[in-house]
Amino acid sequence: MVSVTVQLPDTLAEQFIPAQQWGAPLMEIGLARLKTPTSITASEIIDFLLRNPTPQEVLAYHVSERAQSRLQRLLALNEAGLLGQSEKEELDELETLEHIIISLKAQIMRRQG
Repeated sequence: MVSVTVQLPDTLAEQFIPAQQWGAPLMEIGLARLKTPTSITASEIIDFLLRNPTPQEVLAYHVSERAQSRLQRLLALNEAGLLGQSEKEELDELETLEHIIISLKAQIMRRQG
């Protein structure tokens, strides 16, 4: 793992410092360049991590019912072969967010042994 030192404006640092233990997934989500309605789900995840949850809260975390319903709809459309291009992009982005959360939970579980 690489260590990075970053200078942040004071207002951004005030938000980031309390949740710095979740810095890697916060940056990963921020750098994902989401272009679809998935950005709403990304904002939910970012807001959750910025509240500096405990590792147990992260392990118990699930995205909102709205996001889960949307994912299920996109998966059903995909399975039926009815997914349009914009919906395919949205599904890909939701899968990226899901991967980030699963990876974060796996790291926590490894640390807890």
